[in-house]
Amino acid sequence: MKYILYIFTFITLSFLLGCNEEPEPIEIKTIIRYTDAEVEKAAKKIDDIFSNAKKQYGFNGSILVSKKGQVLINKEYGYANFKKKTLIDSVSSFQLASVSKQFTAAAILILYEQEKLDLNDPISKYFPDFPYSEITIKQCLSHTSGLPKYFWLVEHKWEEESPPSNMEVMDLIEEYNLPLFFSPGKKYVYSNTNYLVLASIIEEISNKSLGEFLEMNIFKPLGMSNSFVYSFGKDTEKKNQLWGYRIYRYRHHIKNPATINDGVVGDKNVFSTATDLNKWVDGLNSGKLISTELLNEMYAQAKTTKGREIEYGYGFHIKIKDGEKVIYHNGKWNGFRTSITQYPKDSLTIIFLENSSYKSISSLINATKRVVDESLD
Repeated sequence: MKYILYIFTFITLSFLLGCNEEPEPIEIKTIIRYTDAEVEKAAKKIDDIFSNAKKQYGFNGSILVSKKGQVLINKEYGYANFKKKTLIDSVSSFQLASVSKQFTAAAILILYEQEKLDLNDPISKYFPDFPYSEITIKQCLSHTSGLPKYFWLVEHKWEEESPPSNMEVMDLIEEYNLPLFFSPGKKYVYSNTNYLVLASIIEEISNKSLGEFLEMNIFKPLGMSNSFVYSFGKDTEKKNQLWGYRIYRYRHHIKNPATINDGVVGDKNVFSTATDLNKWVDGLNSGKLISTELLNEMYAQAKTTKGREIEYGYGFHIKIKDGEKVIYHNGKWNGFRTSITQYPKDSLTIIFLENSSYKSISSLINATKRVVDESLD
């Protein structure tokens, strides 16, 4: 049996203040809360899924599942450091890989609401030497820009040993002026370059690093105390920062080294915990960061210049599965496998973080959703 809480969202105080006006009616909202027994039953089934994945297939990470505002499970599995056998705990921060993109997108939208940019602005407004004058901020947000891949540029044209920063890669883009993959806006092709460019715009406008901007405008306001941006070779490693591993000969875990592309932020390199990411989803959806109108645009499928809808919004994949909207993003980088998946119809959020190159993210997420669907109405 579920608990039913009646929440009074508006109570006039006119009578207390001695006013003669008629009091406004009290609005009552009903919120369903699952009982401890229902939550424990669902949590046990979810825990069985991940415990088995750890035992049988080497899952090493963290999982958080929340439904209708209630956290069903928030648990860690495995080692933060395989050599020292130190365990992952609630403050161990995972490299989010491409899940980082939603933070960059939100930062752009915050600047938009601060009237410091427009989504239809060309990138060249902020970087006059940017060689693709027709590409806009909105096209970068939705991966419809046609920009070439910066990985190739850095790996073939960067001549220093230390990884380049965002601004240094922007200089390379301007210098080499590689051909676009397609005319801007014509179609959707996922590219990390888009979010390198967006992060560079954030830094250019705010005169702060991406990490400083996110800390001031997102992490601190939402109480995300174990979240940060890390640029290899530029920033100091944090105490609880995890590194990614790969499995060698089926049982040995080898720490992955940093690459020449690990200096760039915005497309990756946000670090966080499952608890912090739950705060992020709740804060974003409740209007603490951007307006509801803008959030709806962020969560809507973008369109090409010919009006064709694509399965991407601003920093999120958007798809319709079995008639239900799913808002999600997965990440994969240097041993980390990450995902945040939202099912708005069910008020369900599944947060998945892993750092040992686990491959079957989708199967675990699908199994988790089935358990929740079967256990809770």
